[in-house]
Amino acid sequence: MPSALSNTLSHHLALSAQQTPDEAAFTFVDFSADRAGTSVELTWSQLDAQVRTVAAGLRRSGTVGERVAIVAPQGLDYVVGFLGALCAGAIAVPLFRPDLPGHGEKLAAVLADAAPVLAISAPGQRETVADFCRGHGIASRMRVVSVDDLMRAAGTADTGAMTAQEPQPEDCAYLQYTSGSTRMPSGVEITHANVSVNARQALDAYDVHSGRNCTVSWLPLYHDMGLVLMIAMPVVGRMQSVIMDPLDFVQQPARWLRLLTRHAGALTAAPNFAYDYCVQRVPPEERIDLSLGAVAAMINGSEPINPGTLERFHEAFAPSGIRRSALRPSYGLAEATVFVTASPAGEEPTVTPFDRNLLAQGAARVAEPTEGGSITELVACGRPTDQEAAIVDTATGRRQEDGTVGEIWLRGPNIGRGYWGRPHDGESFGAVMEGGDPADPAQHWLRTGDLGMWHDKQLYVTGRIKDLVIVDGTNHYPHDIELTVQDAHPAIRRHHTAAFALSTDEGEKLVVVAEHSPAVTDPHTRLDEVTRAVREAVTVTHGIAVHDFVYAPPGSVPRTTSGKVARSACRTRYLAGAWAATKHGALKGSGTA
Repeated sequence: MPSALSNTLSHHLALSAQQTPDEAAFTFVDFSADRAGTSVELTWSQLDAQVRTVAAGLRRSGTVGERVAIVAPQGLDYVVGFLGALCAGAIAVPLFRPDLPGHGEKLAAVLADAAPVLAISAPGQRETVADFCRGHGIASRMRVVSVDDLMRAAGTADTGAMTAQEPQPEDCAYLQYTSGSTRMPSGVEITHANVSVNARQALDAYDVHSGRNCTVSWLPLYHDMGLVLMIAMPVVGRMQSVIMDPLDFVQQPARWLRLLTRHAGALTAAPNFAYDYCVQRVPPEERIDLSLGAVAAMINGSEPINPGTLERFHEAFAPSGIRRSALRPSYGLAEATVFVTASPAGEEPTVTPFDRNLLAQGAARVAEPTEGGSITELVACGRPTDQEAAIVDTATGRRQEDGTVGEIWLRGPNIGRGYWGRPHDGESFGAVMEGGDPADPAQHWLRTGDLGMWHDKQLYVTGRIKDLVIVDGTNHYPHDIELTVQDAHPAIRRHHTAAFALSTDEGEKLVVVAEHSPAVTDPHTRLDEVTRAVREAVTVTHGIAVHDFVYAPPGSVPRTTSGKVARSACRTRYLAGAWAATKHGALKGSGTA
């Protein structure tokens, strides 16, 4: 019978270093100096030695039980710093560098909330991080160090005598801050057991194994999916992790696909927009040398999954060998560590047409193709592995029948223990269904804030409660409207549109902000044409009027650190007049904001 400590990454790392010391553990591919990429690698024994030494340095720095922020570039130092904090018994706070464009306010808010005593950064960025903290009035008690500093601080400490100080499974391992797409970011307390269990759940769901598979990704390591996919799953599953920088993907998305070609049996993940980005930015001549037939799985998650994206990606890269069954629609969130559901292994993604009007009323009915514009297609996100998902009526707390839309509630050993600094938050954690016993922890559920339904034994995610656009008493899903808008005119930039509700004197009204394509050099000359196309498409498809339409410059629609459109932040910017000089104007007689 395995010991309790088998539910810690520290245990799994030590085991890998003992059993397969010379096998490749983590590889970082750097494209900054070489177009083909330069690889830096750590074996399991090298990684374990560095992590234990950093942990010793952290202990000598007095960080046991304290928060330690990881504010470093994507790379092996990030991996070593994060695992070192966990092994030291500190509480890691995975974050990003201050120079990530457009996210300085979030970084300052998170650092103020977590109040770390120490931050691990790159040697050349220590002063930048320190200056950032001083400039934002963040407590001066936080010291900034590098991995090398911590190794030197370890001195002659006995790094082999660590087992007596191993962290316990129930201890908090790290704070995973939410993306902030609908509210200010909150730090989810993830225990050592949570992350170990969730890694195992994902390994089982995607059917990946040591000796047969590896992980390859450009996802940021501070993001929940990037952290679990690229650090936790490889450590628990003893698989090689191949990491690249997100910017290297943005500059040339073919780099990601070439790494998948080079590493057979790769498991990877990306949000929906990244797959369309590859279709747009990887021309046919660059696809010739790609060989994607051995890719184990390409997870599509982090935002509503567009069925058209699945089709476009498969059509573009089928000649390169990608199988439909390798495309794995999934659902997850930080409060559940990350992984919740995945489409069944070996099966093609399921796309189902539903009656749009009935769905807005909370009922799912499969529609016929002849019903035309009243259809909305949804992608199934599969089933959970070793955890439970239920659909619940938010007003009554009653579990809903299949085919009825409600809030997604979860329970399982991977659910975080709450938000940092909010120990008695019963709104999200510790919810109890109708007739349940609040005193029984086994009956506690996580309220996700996401809407969904069960249909034909699979979970369909329909949107977020806080994002719903409710006009004249009818629910409308913003991502559904956004898809209509981006298809309304070719001058609208795909995946850069936000739809949200606005309170006016005449009730809730719909506002749409859409960036124009970067190729459009004269947006004002086409403003009337684009506006008419958007208003007509939304009215015909959804039966509601666009109260105000903003034709915005590229890069002005705010996004979260994980790449999703931040509708709440977009609404705030709109109300602050951020697009006053570019917006087309509200409908006359429709009220005032």
